[in-house]
Amino acid sequence: MESLDTIEAPEQKSAPPPEPPPRRSSLGPVGRAILNLALMLGGNLCTAVAVNGILLPQGLLSGGFTGMSILLFYLPPHLPVGLWYLILNVPIFALGWRLVGRRFFYWSLVGMGLLTLALEVVKVPVIPVDPLAGALLAGILFGAGGGMVLKSQGSAGGLDILSVILIQRFSVRLGTTLLAFNVVVLGVGALLFPLTKIIYTLAMIFVAAQVTNLVFSGLSQRKAVTIISHRWEDIAKAIVSDSRAGATLIPAKGAFSGLDEPMVYTVVNLRELGRLKALVNSLDPEAFMVVSDTLEVSGQRIGRATHW
Repeated sequence: MESLDTIEAPEQKSAPPPEPPPRRSSLGPVGRAILNLALMLGGNLCTAVAVNGILLPQGLLSGGFTGMSILLFYLPPHLPVGLWYLILNVPIFALGWRLVGRRFFYWSLVGMGLLTLALEVVKVPVIPVDPLAGALLAGILFGAGGGMVLKSQGSAGGLDILSVILIQRFSVRLGTTLLAFNVVVLGVGALLFPLTKIIYTLAMIFVAAQVTNLVFSGLSQRKAVTIISHRWEDIAKAIVSDSRAGATLIPAKGAFSGLDEPMVYTVVNLRELGRLKALVNSLDPEAFMVVSDTLEVSGQRIGRATHW
């Protein structure tokens, strides 16, 4: 079988040029720790505002372990939401100890503690909105909070740890795990709450899942690009010269033309995608280009390896 040729830089007469040094974070250990705490604090404050300012006053539920905690809060003996959240996290942290990295585990302990504290301390005035608007606003706050926490080196515990386990082992998108699990939680809640409340809560969970994916990926989301062109060599060299991205040549043969012309494969983020399109169009306006979403990309040249 013919092997794949990977272009890392334009060809030279002698030895190939050295690869560019990997991207390094400008934050030291202390700076990274401060950033983690800031992300966790900001994310958990968003969650606490949504729970105490919207959900509980409106009599709505939530999803995940926070939703379970709210559900148990409505039932005797009416323990505080923060206390229920702490109790429910004990078994999930026992599972996480064996299946996730130690650094992620310890930071998740910090995140879980901050959320438990925020749920008890942050007492915001009731936000005067109708139930539907409240559900949508709570979804935005939940999604933003969850995405911020997951951008740190930990989580807020609960379903976040389960989501990380699934994305590591089965490449299941974070928001998808949240949405699927929360449907089960709402099924139980439907036995105790009016159907209208459940529908509002489901809308909130859907919004939260989308916002979580948006905040977590942001403009750093990677796109896989496949380019088919008779000027494949010029395009591949231009990609490498114009950015730090690499380009891989995949052997291919046209079904109609019968010509052996490699496909150019590269991975870029959303900020670089427009520039790549313009570059390819300038070299070959008739080039065939396919842009695909990526679930996860790791590697020093294109992104950072997952910290989970």
